[in-house]
Amino acid sequence: MRTMIFASRTTKEMIRDPLTLFFGLAFPIILLLLLTLINQNIPEAVFTLTNLTPGIAVFGLSFMTLFSAQMIAKDHVSELLTRLFTTPMTAKDFITGYTLPLIPMAIMQTIICYGVSLFLGMELTWKIPFAILTILPVTVLFIGIGLLCGSLFNEKAVAAICGALLTNLTAWLSGTWFSLELVGGWFEKVAYALPFVHAVGMGKAVMQGDYDGILPHLWWVLGYGAGITVLAIYVFSRRIKE
Repeated sequence: MRTMIFASRTTKEMIRDPLTLFFGLAFPIILLLLLTLINQNIPEAVFTLTNLTPGIAVFGLSFMTLFSAQMIAKDHVSELLTRLFTTPMTAKDFITGYTLPLIPMAIMQTIICYGVSLFLGMELTWKIPFAILTILPVTVLFIGIGLLCGSLFNEKAVAAICGALLTNLTAWLSGTWFSLELVGGWFEKVAYALPFVHAVGMGKAVMQGDYDGILPHLWWVLGYGAGITVLAIYVFSRRIKE
């Protein structure tokens, strides 16, 4: 009950911030429209909607990291958490309360992203709902990173790390804009050691009908997501004790 009350409060704070709604819902759509226009005006198609859409959906989720991190950082500055730490709420209650409101927003963002792709000409198949389902573990991963960063850093550092750094890492190391095999070498090895390319790879595998290729990517995303979330709970517990 107390977790749901805290989640309700987090939802209200998120809705009050128009930038959250813009970057979370509108920015990925604008990016998808721009890249599709570029694709239509060049001799050879570089981006196909079946490959581009899963990448844009994952890139949009990187903003979930910034939102979750900023919420915790702001609550630290306002000393709200200091007062709440005197209540019976546990670190797990706090983390769940921050996470729950962001999951529906992430799903809505993904549905809109695929909906716009259908409007732009992508074929309507039963693969699309399946691709949207694969976004759930990716959502937990990005929110977990934000909760960890929000527990470790102040609001200014969070904006730099989760805003500029993470969104660029997601963009360049996810294989959304270009094939990582074309670069090769250490760049490709680093990319495949991180979860971002695997997050995009799941969606691409679904849209291409390569169901054997889903699980290898899924284990990477689940492993990173679970590990980072557990670490976030641990760090948050230490903050409560401090």
